[in-house]
Amino acid sequence: MNNIIKAVLFGLMSFVIIGGISFPIVETPANWYEFPIIRGLEEKAKIIFFHVPTAWITVIAFLSAMISGVKYLRKKDLDDDAKSLAALQLGFLFCVLATVTGAIWAKFNWGTYWNWDPRQTSIFILMLIYGSLFALRSAIENEDKKARLSAVYSIFAFLTVPFFVFIMPRIMVGLHPGSSDSDSMGPVVNFHMNGNMLLIFFLSLIAFTILYFWMWKISYKSLIIKDKVFKKLI
Repeated sequence: MNNIIKAVLFGLMSFVIIGGISFPIVETPANWYEFPIIRGLEEKAKIIFFHVPTAWITVIAFLSAMISGVKYLRKKDLDDDAKSLAALQLGFLFCVLATVTGAIWAKFNWGTYWNWDPRQTSIFILMLIYGSLFALRSAIENEDKKARLSAVYSIFAFLTVPFFVFIMPRIMVGLHPGSSDSDSMGPVVNFHMNGNMLLIFFLSLIAFTILYFWMWKISYKSLIIKDKVFKKLI
């Protein structure tokens, strides 16, 4: 990542963090730095700027892992397996972050960290699905066989992602905004925000996306270097 992109990422992240945390939520926004009250969320609405992007990056990372897995099956190039593994690791990390930030929001909104709400349940199932893939990889020594099985697994695993992230939480009764019994599809879907809140929200998505691809590039290169050093040692 060149210096310009790094500077852009630093600027975006700084603005999102400072604005997302410090800008006040008021009944009737009159200034550019004020957010409107979102019914059912109030002050807790600010977590949207961090919780939603982590869930977004989870999907992007698992999609990247599937794409690299398909490339491996076509070319049989272990570099594509390394790219897939790097994406899987980051996807799992952001999945955990989405779960943790969601649990913190649940504590303040519902009184407990975990309620087995459909959205909490669905992301927990995703962690089990992808956690099993890491267990599978660690149990296989042959690099080609490991890469082939991992690629196939990541393809089928990603087929479950749209259901557990976008469909299941909306067709089942739950506490989370956007559930089937909710009187709206949720603030993020219907964008019950004013202009400056939308601006920070989208800037957050952009910043987290840039951050992901930066981390993915570093992670991928580190896996390649680690593999070369290991081969020299043996």
